[in-house]
Amino acid sequence: MAAINYSEKIPNNVNLGEDRALQRALEQWQPQFINWWDDIGPADSANSEVYLRTAISVDPQGWAHFSHVKMRDYRWGIFLHPGDSERRIHFGDHKGEKVWNEVPGEYRANLRRIIVTQGDTEPASVEQQRHLGLTAPSLYDLRNLYQINVEEGRHLWAMVYLLHKHFGRDGREEAEALLVRRSGDENNPRILGAFNEATPDWLSFFMFTYFTDRDGKFQLCALAESAFEPLARTTRFMLTEEAHHMFVGESGIARIIQRTAQRMNELKTDDVGRLRAAGVIDLPTIQRYINFHYSVTIDLFGADESSNAATFYNTGLKGRYEEAKRADDHMLQGQTYKVLEARDGQLVEKDVPMRNALNEVLRDDYIKDSVAGVERWNRVLEKAGISFRLRVPHKAFHRQIGALSGVKLSPDGQLLSDAQWNANADAWLPSPQDRAFVASLMGPVVEPGKFANWIAPPAMGVNRQSADFDYVRFN
Repeated sequence: MAAINYSEKIPNNVNLGEDRALQRALEQWQPQFINWWDDIGPADSANSEVYLRTAISVDPQGWAHFSHVKMRDYRWGIFLHPGDSERRIHFGDHKGEKVWNEVPGEYRANLRRIIVTQGDTEPASVEQQRHLGLTAPSLYDLRNLYQINVEEGRHLWAMVYLLHKHFGRDGREEAEALLVRRSGDENNPRILGAFNEATPDWLSFFMFTYFTDRDGKFQLCALAESAFEPLARTTRFMLTEEAHHMFVGESGIARIIQRTAQRMNELKTDDVGRLRAAGVIDLPTIQRYINFHYSVTIDLFGADESSNAATFYNTGLKGRYEEAKRADDHMLQGQTYKVLEARDGQLVEKDVPMRNALNEVLRDDYIKDSVAGVERWNRVLEKAGISFRLRVPHKAFHRQIGALSGVKLSPDGQLLSDAQWNANADAWLPSPQDRAFVASLMGPVVEPGKFANWIAPPAMGVNRQSADFDYVRFN
């Protein structure tokens, strides 16, 4: 077991004490991080003691230590997955060579770009979720929000370590900039569009953690294949924590659906007005939120055709999802992949070089994974005897990136005129009225064991605790 020394000012398993210059640089960055947390982290949480899970080692079971702690006192640190001294690069032009523990000079700019972009998403999600704790539907849910927040903070630390350790002055400047940009700031926004969207309510939060954190899973899996060993080891450990974020999203939506189905059966109605009057979120509104968050998230994979994606693969910086399990030569020369484009009023497929289509390959892997979870939500409806079925929209729906950017399309894939889109957009995406209704349901429930009317309790508590456990203690 690779234990983590919590007597260190910065807990780590990278022998930080042996690199005094790096340790001093990170210790100088640490107060800036705490100031950022105090300034833009979870609102009104400073005095609360939260039942948090803390990593005590980097093996698969090592992050399962639970105790009540104030989030500001959470021991953020630097944890890398155990390395393999015999590991070889297994894709791209360097296939078969030993992995790198130092940054190759010719790939420095691209590696820095990858790390900065990943690092920028971590504080962004904390900023987006800043006010959600004020309207948590239960202490169980509040605790899960706070757990995600502290882990996103630790993921920021993971990227900052790489920047400080391997990129000199440029890296230190980039690390500081990660704490200066702000989600949704018109003058200095976060790098990726989805991380500038508001997360104003818990339905949005659960959608974000299901769909957008799932993008995080696929991006981290691709980076875990990297020939740059410190990046690969860092992201492998981050994946152990990312699974919890997606669980919060999937189970949260399932609990909302369960409660709505219960009220539909009690009232013997699917009338939206009656269900809203009963204080639950109707299924068409849930579908519109799915359409929005899914379409915003699949844009995060980038353009359908990308020379950058080809370069990252060729040079060994970023692989495919589960690269080692794929039955091909891991070189992809001469291979093609189908992507969509709008041509003459129709959506058509065209073949492009596989290396240039790797964003689309990763997007399609993500889509398969996302659809599987939505089908699990449908089983909740099926079990309740309700015929309504949720679905993800067509992957060209509501896109803002790549060749499909701005194409007007219905959720089932029909090309539309501007007039047709404008006439139907509120039926497909959350309207201001939808958002106002969902916001009207949001109110804090702070009594242990109690839950807001619009969401069902979980099947099991955190770490097998009872339903009335004090997950958050307010002081």
